[in-house]
Amino acid sequence: GYAFAFSSLATNNHQLKITQEIFAGHMPEQPLGKGEAARIFTGAVMPENADTCLMQENAVVEEKLLHVPQGIRQGANTRLAGEDLRQGNVVVRAGTRLRAAELGAIATTGINRIECRKPLKVAIVSTGDEVIRPGVELQAGQIYDSNFHLLSGLAKTAGIVLDDIGVLADDEQIVFSTIEGLSKTHDVILTTGGASVGDKDFVIAAIQKLGVLHSWKIAIKPGRPLAIGQIDKAVFLGLPGNPVAAFNTWLLFAMPMFAYLQGANWTPPQRYPIAAGFSIAQKKTGRREFLRGWIENAPDGPVLRKFERDGSGLISGLTRATGLIELGEEVTAVKDGELINFIPFSEFAITS
Repeated sequence: GYAFAFSSLATNNHQLKITQEIFAGHMPEQPLGKGEAARIFTGAVMPENADTCLMQENAVVEEKLLHVPQGIRQGANTRLAGEDLRQGNVVVRAGTRLRAAELGAIATTGINRIECRKPLKVAIVSTGDEVIRPGVELQAGQIYDSNFHLLSGLAKTAGIVLDDIGVLADDEQIVFSTIEGLSKTHDVILTTGGASVGDKDFVIAAIQKLGVLHSWKIAIKPGRPLAIGQIDKAVFLGLPGNPVAAFNTWLLFAMPMFAYLQGANWTPPQRYPIAAGFSIAQKKTGRREFLRGWIENAPDGPVLRKFERDGSGLISGLTRATGLIELGEEVTAVKDGELINFIPFSEFAITS
C-alpha cells in the first residue's frame, strides 16, 4: 500500500508525491516530508510522520503521484508496536496448558525457551482373569479390555501418555509385586477393576499394605468403587472396571487430579439447566447419579434425552451421548419438563 500523514490530505487535495519504497524487514530511508507518501509492503515499518496506509488495490497512481480517495480514516491499515502485548504484560500464566495458541503467543515475543512441568509418568494396569486385549478370539467367560483404549483416548485430551503395563491376572502376589514396582518408577498408578470386595480383588489390599488408602467407595453412580491412595511419592487411582463407570470417574476425578499434579489450572465443568425430556419415578437419595444423554430440539425448546438402559457396563451408549445428566444427592424423582443439570463433554475438552 501507501503510507502517509493523514493531516497532509486536506492541504494537498488528496494528492501526494511518492518519494520512497519500504520493504518488509528494512527500515525507512528517511522521514516523510509534507505532502509525501511512501510505497510500503506488508510487514514493513512505517516511516516517521506517517500514520495512515492506503491499500494498494484502492490506490490510483499517476507518474509518482498518489491520488487518495475520499473516506479513508486516520490510522487505517496500520498496526502499532505493542498494541497486542506490551513490555511487562503476562503472555501465558503459570499453570496454563500449552496449546498451539499459547506457543504462538510465546514465540511472537521472541522467547524460544520456557520452564515447563515434565510430563507425568502414568502407568495403566487392567486387572482380571476374564480380561483380554482385542485381537484374539474370546474364550468362554472372557471379555475384551475396552477400558485401556477408552482411557488412552481420554488421556490424550489431557496431555497424558499412559504407559501400558498390560492385564494382570487375579493373583495376589502378581498384583502386589507389580504395584510395588510401579510405585518406584511412575508418578501415578492407574488401575481399572480389582477394587471391589470380591475374594480375588487384590488391588485395594495391595495399596493398604504398601502405602495409604485415602478414599474408597464414593456416593456416585456409576463409579462407586473409586479408590484413591498413595505409595511413597506415587499417587494411586483405582477406577472401576465397568467401562461407563471408568469413563465417569476419569472425567470427574482423574482429570482434575492430573491437572493438579501437573501444576495446571483446573476449571470445574459448567452445568447447564435444561428441561428433562423423560421422567424417573424414584431415585435413591444421598447419592449423585450421572446419566448419559444428549440434547434434542423440541417445539417448546431444547430438552434432554437419556438412554433407556443406563447400566455401567453398556459402553455403546457413550458413542451417542454428548454429555452427562447430573442428578444431585437430594433428588428423589425427575418429572418430565423439570430443569436438571447437563454437563456437555466439551466442558472436559472432549467431544465424545
